[in-house]
Formats: sequence, C-alpha cells, structure tokens
Amino acid sequence: MNDRSNKYINPYLGGFLLGLLLLVTFFITGRGLGASGATKSTVVTAVDAVSHSHATKSAYYSKFISDDQHPMNTWLTFEVLGILAGAFLSGALAGRLRFKTEHSPKITSKTRLLAAAGGGILFGFGSQLGRGCTSGAALSGMATLSTAGFVTMLAIFGTGFIVAYFFRKLWI
Repeated sequence: MNDRSNKYINPYLGGFLLGLLLLVTFFITGRGLGASGATKSTVVTAVDAVSHSHATKSAYYSKFISDDQHPMNTWLTFEVLGILAGAFLSGALAGRLRFKTEHSPKITSKTRLLAAAGGGILFGFGSQLGRGCTSGAALSGMATLSTAGFVTMLAIFGTGFIVAYFFRKLWI
C-alpha cells in the first residue's frame, strides 16, 4: 500500500475549489461562508440547557432562543458538522488519521495543547467582537469586493505574521 500521509491537495486547486464553494454558497443561501455562528448556537444551547431562566432574561441569549426554532437548527451548524466530517474523511482516506500532537522538540505536548486551546479561545472571542470569523469577514467580504473584507484579510495575515515571531517556538 502506498504511503499517502504526506500527500496534500495542490494549494491552487484547493483555492479554486474554495472559491467555487463560496460562489455556490452565495447562490444557494444568499450569503457567504462563516463558522462562528455555529459556535454561538452551541453556546446559546448550552446556556439555555444549564439555566433556561438566565438565558431568557439575558439581552444577548434571548435573541437566539425561540419556541419556533432550536438554536442548533441553523445552516451554519450543519456547515461546521460537514467540515468536521470532511476533515475526518480526508484524514482517513489519506492515511493521516492519528491521535498525536505535533510540536517543537523544545516544548511538551501539554504546552502545545494549552497554547492551541488559548489561541482558539482568543480567536473565538475576537470573532464575536468582530461580528464574524475569518471566513465570514475576510473571504466572503472579499468575494463581494467589500473594502472591509480586504482590510480584514490584511489585518488577519499582517497580525499573524507579526505575532508568529513571538510564538514560533511552539512549532519549530
């Protein structure tokens, strides 16, 4: 059997397919891609399950709670579930499906996992402050030729480039 663990899609083909997906998403839904809405739905559902009275009294959570529709019944939730299923399937088909933590030899797996969790939490918080994640703000914004989309993309990659210098020991 051939070892395909280091085989990845051509980045130009991947970008082209992402652009096609974005075009189809605009055509079908009337809006672009985005994933932070699914996280918001999950948080609202969890808060509502833990304390329904708190969720209904909250100015923020109550906007998403309705007797007509469950917060998890949104297309964004299904989009994220599809992304997770696709990533799992892609890893399985390419022979890369393993439970391991990749990190620099200079740090431990625990440090790498804590840094990843911290980065994810900060990214999630930032996406709520920015009213959307990179997919919604940058990709979809740029697809509609929005100035804000281009500024957002420059800010994301510019900040990433600057911050990477300080956190590079987590992966090299």
